[in-house]
Amino acid sequence: MSKEQGQVYLERFRAWSSSMSDDDFRQIVYAPMGILNRQEIKKLAGLSDQAIKKNANVKDELKDLEDRLRERGVLPSLTASGDKAQSAAKLYDKTAKKSGMDSQRVAQLESSNYDLKVRISALEKEVEVLRSKLASSRETVEAINDGLVVFTQCPMN
Repeated sequence: MSKEQGQVYLERFRAWSSSMSDDDFRQIVYAPMGILNRQEIKKLAGLSDQAIKKNANVKDELKDLEDRLRERGVLPSLTASGDKAQSAAKLYDKTAKKSGMDSQRVAQLESSNYDLKVRISALEKEVEVLRSKLASSRETVEAINDGLVVFTQCPMN
């Protein structure tokens, strides 16, 4: 982000925050952490994701705004998770994407494996039915052959 664009975002943030009332701020509180909802701020102030996360001036002013709102009783106290989120930088987990893809692949393979087991079971039942029909057909063929043997041995006049 260029310095000029960063300054534009800072001015947008200032204009937005000065136009909001205490009741307006109460409407966008993210209670689990005791902070303002960043997604709502982006929408209402016309800021980019990078402006909220990376622009040091916007981040500082937002923190100051939240501190002032807390002093006035508009925002609840900062929760432990909110304090941790503000103080600690988020670490990039290299394995998160791979493990997500792995678990998705495992689920897909398990589903495919189950489908194949069901199909094998159905085919085994079909084989049993065909074997019983084949056995019945063999008996019929043997009976016909026996009848032909008797017929061929009879004299013809």
